[in-house]
Amino acid sequence: MRVVNIADPELTYDPEDPERFRSGVHRLGLAAGARETGASVYALAPGVAICPYHYEQAEEEWLLVLIGRPTLRHPQGERELRESDVVCFPAGPEHAHLVRNDTPNPVRVLMFSTVRFPAVTVYPDSDKIGVFTREEELLVHRSSGVGYYSGE
Repeated sequence: MRVVNIADPELTYDPEDPERFRSGVHRLGLAAGARETGASVYALAPGVAICPYHYEQAEEEWLLVLIGRPTLRHPQGERELRESDVVCFPAGPEHAHLVRNDTPNPVRVLMFSTVRFPAVTVYPDSDKIGVFTREEELLVHRSSGVGYYSGE
């Protein structure tokens, strides 16, 4: 059994992420040996979001606010959250979301979800769709789609 503590996580930052999406992340699910669920702690500096506005096609995600007051963007608008708030994002466009820090103070959240591969994520603002497996990912603009028999 592995024990992982979220009070002082070892955060990593992807230098390829645009600055407004450069959150620190600690992948708890991997560290704890999870196979069916994912969990990550995200640290958001002022002005930073976890990732672009999106929704999942088959996975359910949950958000727990650990520190600070993040802003949650959702299909009905925006809402400021506070510490200990919990939000569930079932699959589908009616549960699209973006979590960002609009305050001058640090924000830390825990996101956890089911893990199903292949995973399909839709990004409405940029008209992209992402398909993710354990080994690779493909992101394309939905408008670039082809017919079922194209190239056959």
